[in-house]
Amino acid sequence: MTAHPISETVASLMPRAKAELTELVAFQSVADPAVYPRSECEGAAEWVAAALRAEGFQDVALLDTPDGSQSVYGLLPGPEGAPTVLLYAHYDVQPPLDEAAWISPPFELTERDGRWFGRGTADCKGGFLMHLLALRALKADGGVPVSVKVIVEGSEEQGTGGLERYAEAHPSLLAADTIVIGDTGNFRVGLPTVTSTLRGMTMLRVRLDTLEGNLHSGQFGGAAPDALAAMIQLLASLRAEDGSTTVDGLTADEEWDGLQYPEEEFRKDAKVLDGVGLIGTGTVADRIWARPAVTVIGIDCPPVVGATPSVQASARAQISLRVPPGQDAEQATKLLTAHLLAHAPWGAKVSVERVGQGQPFRADIASPAYTAMADAMRVAYPGQEMQSSGMGGSIPLCNTLAGLYPEAEILLIGLSEPEAQIHAVNESVSPDELRRLSVAEALFLRNYAASKAA
Repeated sequence: MTAHPISETVASLMPRAKAELTELVAFQSVADPAVYPRSECEGAAEWVAAALRAEGFQDVALLDTPDGSQSVYGLLPGPEGAPTVLLYAHYDVQPPLDEAAWISPPFELTERDGRWFGRGTADCKGGFLMHLLALRALKADGGVPVSVKVIVEGSEEQGTGGLERYAEAHPSLLAADTIVIGDTGNFRVGLPTVTSTLRGMTMLRVRLDTLEGNLHSGQFGGAAPDALAAMIQLLASLRAEDGSTTVDGLTADEEWDGLQYPEEEFRKDAKVLDGVGLIGTGTVADRIWARPAVTVIGIDCPPVVGATPSVQASARAQISLRVPPGQDAEQATKLLTAHLLAHAPWGAKVSVERVGQGQPFRADIASPAYTAMADAMRVAYPGQEMQSSGMGGSIPLCNTLAGLYPEAEILLIGLSEPEAQIHAVNESVSPDELRRLSVAEALFLRNYAASKAA
């Protein structure tokens, strides 16, 4: 069977895309100035802006958002009367975590076993390259048939809401007929998938204080209230014996009725050790797409090396709570805060700080844009039909855009399939997925323009 011209063009552009992604991955663009220099994010933003200008985008701007980050915006006008499509990605990345556990340096794109490794390759610097590839292929094959707006966020991983608040203050800026969020992924490599739901998120820091200062554990241990032990007990109250999330007043028994996730496949994707059980009840899809999930993502406590025999006077932890569609993130935040205040043992002094919050999202997969995407994916993935799945992660901007532009259709695609190991060490992207999804996006834009013209 003869390859589609768009497919051939994208394939020819892949070496350039690899070189560009190598440059972009080299920026250590973690949006946390306490850990990484702000200049790394600024450099990545400038790189994205330059790439848009090189593609003929107008009004390219670095937007200073309220959380101190920068988002990059550009407009590529289309034919008179053509619909407008907003393409989204983000250039900020997660910290590399344990750099010693990376097989190759996290901020150097390295090809290995048919994949490109490096922080941000899939989440979500590769998503920006996907948009560029789609537009370049269309230009080479007759032109881009829609007006395109691109927004590339600079603090998505921090959940601090900078772009959401900027969009609310400038409601016309991102207005579009349809929106493609390039920050999710296929259910697995080679299976074209749109994401129909996202869990929301709330992030809290909790601090416990029990003493005016640390004490000698031999002289005072056994009677003096240990803040670290109190924190362990408090965090344990957030889970039932089977590992299910238990926040007072928060419903946790919803069921997922779409594409299922077989347990053995999940164990393999999650790299669960032999003999270790999964947590929670219900199907895997219930647990990761339809129910709340609490995770302790950090604890401030003395490291093992250099530890002294002391009763700790204070302890601090950061807690993430994923909130499923159908629940309100603000209410979940209040319930989690109340739970922490109520369950601290021994009268420990509790303070709770909000770090970030985003609402869950549910897409309308019966909309015309999804039909156009399904047709495009049949070409990009011969012999496969587009699937719809949930995603346990959060993209708070989705709800902001849905509220600002209720008539706009929102599609979620991307490169973060299970083998990509986003947010973990050794993150990678499949170049074949980048190629095929770029083809799919290009054909979607063409199909969508034609459907609007009909």
